[in-house]
Amino acid sequence: MTEKILVCTAWPYANGDLHIGHLAGAYLPPDIFARYHRLRGNNVLMVSGSDSHGTPITLKADAEGVSPVEVFERYHLRFLQTFQDIGVTYNLFTHTDTENHAKVAQDIFAACLENGFIYNHTEQQFYSETEGRFLPDRYIEGTCPKCGFDGARGDQCDNCKSLLDPTDLINPRSKNDGSTPVLRETEHFYLDLQKLNEDVLDYLSTGKEHWRPNVINFSLQYAKDGLKGRAITRDIEWGIPLPLSGYEDKRLYVWFEAVIGYFSASVEYAANVGQPELWKEWWYDPAAKTYYFIGKDNIPFHTVIWPAELMATGRRLYETDPNKQLNLPYDVPANEYLNMEGEKLSTSRNWAIWAPDLLERYDPDPIRFYLNAIAPESRDTDFTFEGFIRRNNDELVATWGNLVNRVLGFAYKRYNGKVPEIGPAGLDDADRQIIAEVEAGFQSVGDLLAAVKLKAAQEEAMRLAKAANVYLDGKAPWKAIKDDPVAAGTSVYVALRVIDNLKILFAPFLPHTCQKLHEYLGYDGQLFGRQYVEEFTETERVHKALCYDGSLAVGRWEASQLQPGQSLRKPAPLFKKLEPELAAQEIARLTQG
Repeated sequence: MTEKILVCTAWPYANGDLHIGHLAGAYLPPDIFARYHRLRGNNVLMVSGSDSHGTPITLKADAEGVSPVEVFERYHLRFLQTFQDIGVTYNLFTHTDTENHAKVAQDIFAACLENGFIYNHTEQQFYSETEGRFLPDRYIEGTCPKCGFDGARGDQCDNCKSLLDPTDLINPRSKNDGSTPVLRETEHFYLDLQKLNEDVLDYLSTGKEHWRPNVINFSLQYAKDGLKGRAITRDIEWGIPLPLSGYEDKRLYVWFEAVIGYFSASVEYAANVGQPELWKEWWYDPAAKTYYFIGKDNIPFHTVIWPAELMATGRRLYETDPNKQLNLPYDVPANEYLNMEGEKLSTSRNWAIWAPDLLERYDPDPIRFYLNAIAPESRDTDFTFEGFIRRNNDELVATWGNLVNRVLGFAYKRYNGKVPEIGPAGLDDADRQIIAEVEAGFQSVGDLLAAVKLKAAQEEAMRLAKAANVYLDGKAPWKAIKDDPVAAGTSVYVALRVIDNLKILFAPFLPHTCQKLHEYLGYDGQLFGRQYVEEFTETERVHKALCYDGSLAVGRWEASQLQPGQSLRKPAPLFKKLEPELAAQEIARLTQG
């Protein structure tokens, strides 16, 4: 039965390039997951985009002396290129500065207000006398009142993950000039989270057995501690205006607005493909499953705040049927942090491996493979170049790549470029056993992928490749061909069929090289379809977005139907061996850079 799967990924602030922590934590996992479900024939929609309105963008713009638009458009285009290069197949990767997103965000604000879940309140907010303006939360730093961390932001402490208000900070200071801001009165609108507290608790307490323990435990405790109203407007110029007269100088606060992007991007996708109601298949069908892939610093926004926003709309928007409700998140498989060479990633210290830079020197599939192999699914993990090189050489080159190279090269050379025939004796026990073992991988690997246990799924696929190598070594067709070429041909046929199966099992993790292998085996067509960047015209501008067309995809999550006599194409190695000394060279680049 076909499932409807909505895959949502964290919206990166468009103020700098993506690094390996972003890829491992929030962008490669959903792509692996989405590719698997596409192979299964499920109806997948994968959406995200650049967060254009966050204060990290205005901070960058202030530092460079340019407009926020210039900053976000520059990095948005770089995101599109990075995702194309690494192979992240969004149905739509857009941004939050579109007319569509502004309208949807304003409509959600209006629905929450109409339903009585937004109130206005006059409050004390920090004002910079040196700059002559109210300071957005991220313009303020200080000491966290809960853990004592002295680099807490005005909206969140990255050390203990507590959500904060700027007035919670001890010894607050302006991030721009270090001056001490003063409190002045200003009026703002609040989302009444206290009124939604019990509904959020009920949601988190029911049917969450499939959630990762770290996610559900944190979320439940967060809600049990008691939610309180949280401001959803700010005195800033960059952002989405309120849909209310008399408040022209207010903008929707980015924490409230950016998560709406999952919904607005789905609406935008449907309009782009000429089916404006299509988005409802994922948002209103109760059988649809919605997954949110994020880092652990974003957990409360996706497990508490976003569900609360949807509840505040009455779980209904652009839909008149009273029996339908907007779907709340089915799963939020948040990852922990990826460290690097034994230290925490730090963009301020430039202790990071930037994705565009890494992709200039290494092929995408080895990067995908290693980052998934060390993905911080349940605990913080560590990227090392020594580990990257070792896994590339020992697993991709020596195990999987060697299996493919030995079999395809031998078959192409010794059997006239065709899949050899099965001998009159048919298959023996060893032949049937390896075929059965690898074909069972469609269940074992598939179950792990469906449960978002992506590391274990990749390990299981590699285990099967190792078993295939054991089979091949036992048969040794390069020796048997001298005395019994027919029997040798049978074992080569079996090995090719096994490789054809492994091609699909590895495809979600290694899409680029599996596409090459697909062609070496004599097949035509694209396993997954086509990635491309398209331009969309709005009233004020033309904007670019990353899109995916799977209409011509030929990959299927099913056993090989490889036939004797099928023509092969001349093969080439799938992976390159990396010299061990590259590790020291890469670390030197980091320390010198």
